[in-house]
Amino acid sequence: MLGIRRRDFITLLGGAAAWPVAARAQQSNRMRHVGVIIPTTVDDQIFQARAGAFLQELALLGWTIGRNLQIETRWATANAAEIRRHADELVALKPDVILAYGTSTVRPLLQTTHAVPIVFPVVLDPVGSGFVESLARPGGNVTGFMTNEYSIGGKWLELLKEIAPGLTRVAVPRDPTQGSGTSLFAVVRAMAPSVRVDVIPINTSEADEIERGIAAFAQSPNGGLVVMAGAWANIHGKRVIALAARHKLPAVYFERTFAAAGGLASYGADYIDQFRRAAGYVDRILKGEKPGDLPVQAPTKYELVINLKTAKALGLTIPDALLARADEVIE
Repeated sequence: MLGIRRRDFITLLGGAAAWPVAARAQQSNRMRHVGVIIPTTVDDQIFQARAGAFLQELALLGWTIGRNLQIETRWATANAAEIRRHADELVALKPDVILAYGTSTVRPLLQTTHAVPIVFPVVLDPVGSGFVESLARPGGNVTGFMTNEYSIGGKWLELLKEIAPGLTRVAVPRDPTQGSGTSLFAVVRAMAPSVRVDVIPINTSEADEIERGIAAFAQSPNGGLVVMAGAWANIHGKRVIALAARHKLPAVYFERTFAAAGGLASYGADYIDQFRRAAGYVDRILKGEKPGDLPVQAPTKYELVINLKTAKALGLTIPDALLARADEVIE
C-alpha cells in the first residue's frame, strides 16, 4: 500500500507523526490545518491507498506533517447522520481547507459552511448538484475533480456489447434521487439504439430492492448490467458483483475496484490520480488561491480493467483487440 504500513498510515492521517518523505520545496513555517473527510471506515484499504496518495503528493509539494502541516481526518462511515456529525466537527475546527470525498460529504459540509475552502477529488456532477456555479468558474468555496464526463455512459454500453455481442437487454441499477441516476442513465439510453439493445432502469437504493430488481431482470435471457457511479454503488457494490455472478450477467462497472473484486470489467477514472491532483489544489489554496477561481477538472487518466477469471466463469471469450487495449488484465 504505497510503501506505508497500515498502523503508521493511520497515525499519519490523525496528524500525530511527521511524514517521512523529504520535502522538495520550502513552505512557510506557519502551521497549516487540513481536514479530510472520507465516507467509509478506517480499515478500508482502498481508501487508505487513495488518501495515502494525497498525503504523498502533499509531501512532494513541501508540506510535512508536524512541521508546517496538521491533518485532521474523519473516517465518517457511509451513514448519513455520521457523515453530517463529522462534517460539523471538521468545520468547527476552522481548517484552512477540507478534502471531501464525493457528494455524500460535500453536501453536508456546504450545509455548514460557505467560508472554509473545500476540495473534492471525486464528484460526478458538481454543477447539477449545486456545488459550483460552473466548471470553469466555480465561484464559491468548493472546487475539485469530476468522476467522469457524461459521454462515458455510452462507452460503458459499447464496452459491454463488445464483450458480450449477443446481449439484447441491459439493466442499469440506479438511485433516481441522485443526479447521476438520471443524467448518466439518459446517456446510456441514448446510446442503446446504436448497439441494438434495450436499456432498462432498475430504480433502487436499498439492498433488498437491488436483489429483487436484478433477480427479476435475470429471468429473461441475453441480459447484462451497466453499473454507474453513485453513492449507492459504493455501498452495495459487493452485493451487485455477487448478484451478477449468481445470475450469470456480464457487467461493466465505473471503477477499477469493482473489477478487482470480481466484476467482469470496468472503465473509469484513476481515483489514485484524482487524489494526487486534489493535493495540488489543496497546495494552491494553502498558498493563497481561492477555490472559486480554480476550475473543476475532468479526469486525465482512465483505466480499462478486464477480469478474465470472471469472464471464464460466465463462459465469455474476451476479444484479443479488447485485451490489447486493457490497462490491466486480472487472471
